[in-house]
Amino acid sequence: MPYAGDVTPHDAWDQLTIDPGTVLVDVRTVEEWREIGVPDSPSDDKPVRFVEWATHAGPNPTFLAELEAAGVPKDATVLFMCRSGGRSIAAAEAATAAGWTSSYNVLQGFEGDFDAFGGRSVNGWLNAGLPTTTYAGPAA
Repeated sequence: MPYAGDVTPHDAWDQLTIDPGTVLVDVRTVEEWREIGVPDSPSDDKPVRFVEWATHAGPNPTFLAELEAAGVPKDATVLFMCRSGGRSIAAAEAATAAGWTSSYNVLQGFEGDFDAFGGRSVNGWLNAGLPTTTYAGPAA
């Protein structure tokens, strides 16, 4: 595995509440953040970071620079989350290769897997009842 590992949404929340150095990075698109909502953090001094892994034009060529600009320390435990766990694996792999050696994927992502009817009601951060909020846009 070319990244540190996988954690469940509940394990991610526990890690965020226990370790002040852990950072949650949501790598979905701006549209997903605005339309669906975002994970909330356990405290104001530990904000969720928002860095798109992909944009309308395809892969985000400045992802790693944006991760650094978002203030994610290379020695932090970093938890990457997307919609269902695919993009966040790629983000964790790229971050690991670039020096963020404690990069993890949040399994099931924010929305989780499809149910029998094509909705996303099976698992994931949102369906686990973990804290969510609305996207406020980039920090000023």
